[in-house]
Amino acid sequence: MLTAAGRRTHRCPRRPSPGRVAGERAALRPFELTHVQFVLLASLTWLQAEGPVTQRQLADHAATDPMMTSQVLRALEERGPHPHDRRARALEVTEEGRQLANRAVVAVEACDTAFFASLGDRAGLFTAALRTPRDAAG
Repeated sequence: MLTAAGRRTHRCPRRPSPGRVAGERAALRPFELTHVQFVLLASLTWLQAEGPVTQRQLADHAATDPMMTSQVLRALEERGPHPHDRRARALEVTEEGRQLANRAVVAVEACDTAFFASLGDRAGLFTAALRTPRDAAG
């Protein structure tokens, strides 16, 4: 998904369709990542470019439960002190994790392209319709 400024976000729908889930699961299998692991790893990789990221910021961005986020992250990340908040821990993607995320994003984007291909030239209308409720909510 792209923001108005054209930057890619890695937000995934909370409940993707069964066909999309199966396709994404197959696309992620070679990377040994689950959907949730992929969403969190890709989100953290993207968010980290703007500076230190807390677990709460990551959970909010990925629209995941904070406790579940904590459990999944234990297998994926390294933690260090947050530079501005002594109570928080800064999450950091390793170079290996960044490379894995980048390769997995390519595979998932190919999966999404194939899934949405049936929209053809109506893809823009579909995307605009999906943005309508979000934009109305503010």
